Amino acid sequence: MSEQSDLRVVLGADHAGFELKEEIKRFLEKQGYHPTDLGTNGREAVDYPDLALAVAEGVAKGQFDRGIMVCGTGIGSQVAANKVPGVRASVCHDTYSAKASRLHNDLNVLCLGGRVIGPELALEIVSAWLATEFSGEERHLRRLAKIRQAESTACRRPAAR
Repeated sequence: MSEQSDLRVVLGADHAGFELKEEIKRFLEKQGYHPTDLGTNGREAVDYPDLALAVAEGVAKGQFDRGIMVCGTGIGSQVAANKVPGVRASVCHDTYSAKASRLHNDLNVLCLGGRVIGPELALEIVSAWLATEFSGEERHLRRLAKIRQAESTACRRPAAR
């Protein structure tokens, strides 16, 4: 088994992302990964924040190395996942963004739009994202430290209206 397939990957999707999540799960299993699937397990309407938060919390707690969340556009899941301290989530709908998100931002949750991209492109994005390691360059470490600082002080600031 490769070092990459040792990554603990968690998957989640709402009803709009269910079919694409299933494609991703099959792809990952063929690649030697053992993804954990938090659901949903059908096309019945569910709320994306519930799944996105579960994926993000699993990553933040260290239960998983990376998370992949699929909803209609990926946008709602990105917003919800980023509410969890320690999570860096983004929508990526091309391989360049997927690679850059790992290389520069150490992204740990990938969000995809099941109504935006097809399965072939999604699998290319997932493959590129999982294969790319964080560069660890000083400038990127410095920027991530600023994000962690903002997370720690955000809890002490009053909420914006």
